[in-house]
Amino acid sequence: MTKTVALYSLFILFGTFISAISQVMLKKAAMKTYPSKIREYLNPLVLSAYLIFIVATLCSVIAYRGVPLSLGPVLEATSYIYVTIFGVKIFHEKVNRKKILALALIIAGIVVAAV
Repeated sequence: MTKTVALYSLFILFGTFISAISQVMLKKAAMKTYPSKIREYLNPLVLSAYLIFIVATLCSVIAYRGVPLSLGPVLEATSYIYVTIFGVKIFHEKVNRKKILALALIIAGIVVAAV
């Protein structure tokens, strides 16, 4: 992997990470009750989450200038890891054996593709 590909790969990883943060924000917003339907969609948490999604998309657009198309989706698969960690830490979700096995396969796939 060249330095250029490694640098652009960081853009994908960063975009994927902030996209996972945005998903958590949207889930937090969905767990609240609002006085009206318009407030449900136009509140600071939801608007911030969508702004973060825009930044994440821009990171992907920039990243694909230097990352091969075959490597991009592999790096974006790290989102499953982030979302699982956030789910456990923030929402106190349970992780069973199937999820652990699935995450291990994802990590193995990322390592194999990167090598």
